[in-house]
Amino acid sequence: MKFSDLAKERYSVRKFSERQIEREQLDLILKVGNIAPTGHNNQPQRIYVVQSEENIAKLNKLSRCIFSAKTVLLFTYNTDEDWKNPLENGVHSGIQDVSIVATHIMLEAWELGIGTCWVNYFPNSKLEKELCLPQNERAVLLMPMGYPAADAKPLESMHGVCKNISETVRFM
Repeated sequence: MKFSDLAKERYSVRKFSERQIEREQLDLILKVGNIAPTGHNNQPQRIYVVQSEENIAKLNKLSRCIFSAKTVLLFTYNTDEDWKNPLENGVHSGIQDVSIVATHIMLEAWELGIGTCWVNYFPNSKLEKELCLPQNERAVLLMPMGYPAADAKPLESMHGVCKNISETVRFM
């Protein structure tokens, strides 16, 4: 499939089937995330594969956007490892790095017939505490994933709705 077709076809899945993702498929998806570029190739990302009923229940208490997924990826970055811009204090690559990795994973999953939803709707610091993350890790996003339910469909109000390119691109 051409990348442009993959990018157009993919949508945020908000209804998953009961079928669990096979380990082989999950491994393929995670390997693509592992080769994603990061600032200075520091690879500060951490990906937690959440599948236990106990931890899924914790996520459901913290976010209404788990959508009954049996697998949720939690993306964090290690603050000791993300690239720091030596030219501007406070500018670092952690969130960008995680976003690049998550995008690779999201698109590879779709190519394999597995749906995802990028979720930022949760209290980050509370999640970090509830899941006992190391103090030097910051939660960036959750990604519920699984095989789309038979009646899953994109939200019409969002999928394929784009501003005119002239509103988002500037030539200098």
